[in-house]
This record gives sequence, C-alpha cells and structure tokens, in this order.
Amino acid sequence: MNADVRRVWQGFWQLADPKIWIASTVPMVVGAAFAFGSTGRFDLYWFIVALIAVYCIEIGKNAVNEWVDYKSGVDRFITPDKRTPFSGGKKTIVDGKLTLPEVVMIAVVTFAVACGIGLYIMFFKEMGIFWIGIAGVLLSIFYSLPPFKLAYRGLGEVTVGLTFGPLIVLGIYYLQTGRVDLSALWVSIPIGILIANVLWINQFPDYEADAQGNKRNWLVRLGKEKGVKVFALLFLAAYLWFILLAVILRNPFWLLGLVSVPLAVRAVKVAGQYYNDIPRLTEANLRMVQVYQLTGLTMTVAAILGRFI
Repeated sequence: MNADVRRVWQGFWQLADPKIWIASTVPMVVGAAFAFGSTGRFDLYWFIVALIAVYCIEIGKNAVNEWVDYKSGVDRFITPDKRTPFSGGKKTIVDGKLTLPEVVMIAVVTFAVACGIGLYIMFFKEMGIFWIGIAGVLLSIFYSLPPFKLAYRGLGEVTVGLTFGPLIVLGIYYLQTGRVDLSALWVSIPIGILIANVLWINQFPDYEADAQGNKRNWLVRLGKEKGVKVFALLFLAAYLWFILLAVILRNPFWLLGLVSVPLAVRAVKVAGQYYNDIPRLTEANLRMVQVYQLTGLTMTVAAILGRFI
C-alpha cells in the first residue's frame, strides 16, 4: 500500500469515527428491542442490513459536516487548547489527512451505498421504509450543507434529536414489525433528548470558533452560562419522560432509565464549574456519553422485559 493510499485510508476511518456510531446504535437496538417486546418479532438479518445503512449515512453526514465546517472557517478557528476528542469535527482536513475533494467523494459514495441499501430494503422487505430513509438522508445532508445549513441556523440540536430519536426508532420498529405504533414514538423521545444533550455539551469547546464562523447554534445564541442550565434541563426532561413511560406503557422497568442520574448530576456539576476550562470540562463530555450508553442498555432491558408483563 503506497503512502497516498494509506493516508486516505487512515483519513477515512478518522472521518468515519466508529466510536461515535454508538449514537445510532442505541436507538437501533432500543427500537428493535421494543419491537420484540411488543410483538415478539426480531429479524437479525434485516436489523444488520439497516444498521449498515445507518452507519453509511453517519459517515456521509460526517463528511459533509467536515467539508462545510472547513470552508466556513469553523474548524480552522479552533485553537489547539480547545481541541478535544469530543469536539472540533473529525480534524481530517485541518490535519492534512484528507483533501477537500476526497471528503466530497467519501460523502457521495457513502450516501450512495446507503441509498442502495435502502432500495434493497424497499423491494425485498418494506416498501414503506422509503419515506423514513429519505428523511434520514436529507436531514443528514442539510444538517450542514447550504442552503439549509440547519446546524448554522439554530436547528442542529433539534435535527439531531429528531433523527437519532423518533426517526431511527420508528424506522427500525417499522422494519421489524411492518407497522407504525405510537408507543414506539413515546419510547424514542428520551433517546432524542439525550443525544441532543450529547451534542449540546460537545459544543462548549467549539463555542468561540462557532461564533467566529457564524455557526449560530443555540449555545452560541445563549452563551455558556445559560447553556449549562439548558444542559441540566434536558437531563431533567429525559428522566421525567422515563417516569411517564412507566405509567403510559404500564411497565415499571422503564424506571431503570433513572440509574444514570448520578452520572448526569456529575456532568452538570462539572459543566457548571469548568465551562471555560476545556481540559477539565471533558469530564462532563465523558459522563454525558456514559449516560447515553447506560440509558441505551437500560431501555433495551426494559423493552424486552415488557414482553413478559
């Protein structure tokens, strides 16, 4: 393998960033678990096919976001002391791992593969999945890309919450069961809130660069001090929703979602103390990711145990 091919290959995986695929894996697993808990149906083959499609969309979204953030200057405005594993994009262009045309090509190819898999699902499994797939692809592209640039216009947090919450959960539920169920929508809400909160705390290190690059997300609009309060309120909304789920679905196991409360409290405390001290703030980013992972696990357990209640 020559040096140029090796560079592109390494840059591709840095851009793909498999460690963050947990963001889409959680709603996929919870949606499938809820389908099984509600109907007893689970098809592993189609679950894996859909999972690959979603991962391809994630990579394509990363590529589009990388290209736009570099062109707008956002990634170039981030100073070394503000770079963390949780923020600042994938750093492939600024680090010289990939060129702009290469990033564009990765976006085109991965979205094309995702669409091809979507067509395969449509013709051989569920025709109705078309609209959900189209919505996922379009939201991923227009999250950053002009003329919509949702992340630049204060709609990024909502877009992420809707995509990784209701859209993915309802999509996998429909794929597994062949029908849409309002209960699956209720289950998707706390996932959407928590993944939006992951994005929210990850925007803190990029605050100055986003403002300089005119990326007007809600943290830039509100400021860091108020942003910490929003961070806490999003946690509160998610945990209150678990109580509501236990009542609506008559399944007390949804209360297992509350086991991550101590991690959430710690995350908010760290964010409140160190929102201007990025190295120390990274603990809040880490705790937020841990909350999301633990919540995904408890929701999966609750969904499956619902089969026996």
